[in-house]
Order: sequence, then C-alpha cells, then structure tokens
Amino acid sequence: MDHAEESHRPTHRMPLNAGDNGYGSAPGPGLSASVGGTETAPLLIPEPEPEPEQQWLPLSKEELEAAAGGPLWRRVRCYLVLLFWLAWVAMLATAIAIIVMSPRPVVIPLKWWQKTVFYELQPAPYMEAPQGLNVLCEQLPYLRSLGIGTLILQGLFSKEVSASNLTMAAQSSGTLPQIQHLLTESNKAGLKVMLDFCGLDLNGSHVSDTEQRSLRFWLEQGVAGFVICDTDAAYSEKTLLEWRDVLMEFDGQEDEERIVVVKQTQHVLLPLNNSDQINRTLADVVMRPILPSSQHPLSAQEVADAIETHLQTKDEKIWPSWTVGGEASHDLKRLLLVLTMTLPGSPALQYDEDIDQTQDNGKERRSAVTLFTSLSHSRAREEALMYGSFTFLPFNTSSTNSSSSPNSTVSSPSSPTVLAFLRSWGCVHFLVLLNVGSEPHALDPAWAPTLPEAGVFVTSSGLDRLGSTSLYMLVLKPHEAIVIKLFEGGSYS
Repeated sequence: MDHAEESHRPTHRMPLNAGDNGYGSAPGPGLSASVGGTETAPLLIPEPEPEPEQQWLPLSKEELEAAAGGPLWRRVRCYLVLLFWLAWVAMLATAIAIIVMSPRPVVIPLKWWQKTVFYELQPAPYMEAPQGLNVLCEQLPYLRSLGIGTLILQGLFSKEVSASNLTMAAQSSGTLPQIQHLLTESNKAGLKVMLDFCGLDLNGSHVSDTEQRSLRFWLEQGVAGFVICDTDAAYSEKTLLEWRDVLMEFDGQEDEERIVVVKQTQHVLLPLNNSDQINRTLADVVMRPILPSSQHPLSAQEVADAIETHLQTKDEKIWPSWTVGGEASHDLKRLLLVLTMTLPGSPALQYDEDIDQTQDNGKERRSAVTLFTSLSHSRAREEALMYGSFTFLPFNTSSTNSSSSPNSTVSSPSSPTVLAFLRSWGCVHFLVLLNVGSEPHALDPAWAPTLPEAGVFVTSSGLDRLGSTSLYMLVLKPHEAIVIKLFEGGSYS
C-alpha cells in the first residue's frame, strides 16, 4: 500500500465530552456527576458553624422548691437543724451536771499561821555586834524571798525575867529601841514576828495587870503572838484564858489574828485539865519535834523509827507545826528538810547557816538555798501540799548493792529505813519517798499498785532529779528524799 491510499482513509477522533455517559463525564470519588459540579465542587469541606451558647439563668423560687422537693422537704430540714441544736444543748447540760454533781474536795480557808513557814532566829548576837542589827534588817527581804513568812525571835529576854517585867527589862538593857526597829523593818518586809517566851519565869496562876500591860505593849508594836513551852507555868488553862482575852483585843482582819504557839518538849503533849477542847481553843499551834532529844546524833534506824511513829500518828485536834527537834547526821539534814516542808501543818525551821545571806557564797550554800526555795514555793502554790489529805504508805523495796550490776537485787520485803507518804487533793497526788538508810533501794513493781505509774520530779534532796519518771524504774539513793507529782499515763494533771 502506497502512501496515496493512506492519505484518502477517513480519520476518527474521540471528543473530549461525548455526552452524559462519556468518559469525561464519569464522576470521580467525591465529585458530582454534573458538568457544572465537576468544576465548581470545593476541594475542602468546611466545618459546620458552632451553635450559639446557651445562657444559664438562676432558678426561680418555684423552680427551687420543685427541685428541693417542695415545702415538705424544707420543713424536714428545719426539723433536722432544730434536732441538732437540741442534742448539742442536751450534751452541754449533761456535762455541766456531771461536773457539778461529781465529788470534789471542799476548800477550807486557812489562817495565816496555817499557811506560813516559821523561822526561829536569835537576834541577840546581831544586836551585840556593831552594825549587827542593820545587817539583820538587810536580810529580811531576802528571807521573805525564800518563802519564810514568820520570824520567831528567841533569846531576847533573860530566863529570870518574868512576863510582868518584859518591857522594863528591855528598856533597862537598852535593847528596846533595837527590838522596835527590828519589828518595824520586819513588817515592812512582809514578815510577821513572834516573841519566844519559852523557859521564862512566867506566872502560871494569875496574870497581873502589869503582865497584861506588858503583853499589850508588845502587841501594839506589831507582834503577831507568843511562843511558850508545855513545861512553862504559863501553860495552864487559867493563864491561857487570860492571855486569850488580851489577844482578842487586837484581832482585826484575818491576817491580823494574834496567836499562841505551844512548843512541845515532851513525847506527848499534856492536856489542860484533861480537856482536849481547851487545848484546841487556847493553843492555836503546837510545835512538835520529829526527832527525840538526844545527846548524840541519832542513827539511821532511830531516825527512821521516829519518823514512822509520827507518820502513823493522826492527831487532827490541833494544828501542828513540825520542827526537826533532835540531832541527826549531816547526811540526813536535807532529807529532814524535805520531810518537814511536805508534812501537813506549818513547818518550823531553826536558824540555818546554809541559807544565811551573810555566809560565803559557796556551792553547798547555793544548793541549800535552791532546795529551800524550791520546797517553800512548791508548798505555797500546790493545794495538795498545803491542805491536802495525808496517807502513810507501807513500803516494799529491793535492796540494791551499788558495787554490783544494776540488775542484781537482794529481796527485802520490808525496809524500815525507807518511808513513803501521799499528799492528795482531788485528782492531784504528791508522792514523798524517804530513804533514811545508807544503801540504795529500788521500788518493787508490786508496791502500791493503785498509784499511777508515771510522774514528774518536783524536787529532791540532791537536786539531781529532773523530768518525768516511772515508779517501776526508780532507785532511791542513800539518804535521799524525793517529791514526785504523779499523773496518769499520757496526761500531766
């Protein structure tokens, strides 16, 4: 076939758009089948427009009542609130009733002489030395700061001077102005002063007018009372009745009451005409010694026996004032001080060089002052030590040999040289432990099971006990006295 034939052959061409069913009209995925749709369809589908936000409006009263259940539910809520407050008021009233109806100790108002600490002092040596009285007067505020409340002046009058000549004897000796100055300075320092007439030749059968004037003279000077011995002739019903009439003339307020103190020198105080009522009426205070008089210092066993005798004797007929009395070794001096200051009654202490401000300020003196101050201040602020009940405690210990290990103990079911007693006021208890012996003693865990196990140290004769303690772990040192305030576990009442 030549090229001429090929040129005359008809030619067929495919149209671009061959109709509705043509190739060009075939719809693709996601495209419209129409011609116009093919060119006008968007490439991206737009997101739908967000609906307008709905604004929340507060509910009306009717809607709220409908949502809360209506008026009935409102009344229920009111009843519940009322029931809550009624229950609260009932619990409060029950608690108040329990507090009011529960037994509690009755506070008995104490006289000034039942709260004071007596201090026996001899001012004569001071008055004989140059400027000696001024030195004594300078010590008065210091003695008051230690907790001392009353001075008993001893040795101001000669044994041969009678009561009717007391004022005249003081004037003739030239000591009256000094005594008056001492009384004035003592009152300024807040110290009461009593004159010691013990051993003087006082008329026991009749109080003359001169004697009454002499008593009135000293009372006008500010004297708070007088001290006599149970062996004096003035220790008689008739004399003390006449003295009482004179004292009552100067009784003013409660703190101004004038008193008579009887110093007991015998083992038993002799009654006046065999009448205990007369004793209670005429003698306000009986000053009782703890240790019997002796020419030599008593042994530890003798001291323990004397203490135990007094602790087991309960005589509430007259207010006692405890003094050491007899002689004991120097090791027991602080133990006896702790005992005197914690017994029920008013302690009466003799002059002590260790608390004298004029002595050298050594370590021993500072320690004695600290112990004295600690005891007097604890007694003044603690009701249990002031007028709490007294309970003597039978004691069981274990004797511990200090040279052996702490765990080795020798059974000692009863030790007469270890003593204990309890001072209680309400739920407050003070335990006083005394080891008079020369060996350490550990407390038996079975001892006094009704007592609280825990406690806190108030003071000790060695001033080396601090913080809390457990009675089951306590070991008493030789010649040691300890005061512990007991409390239940987990509390500090």
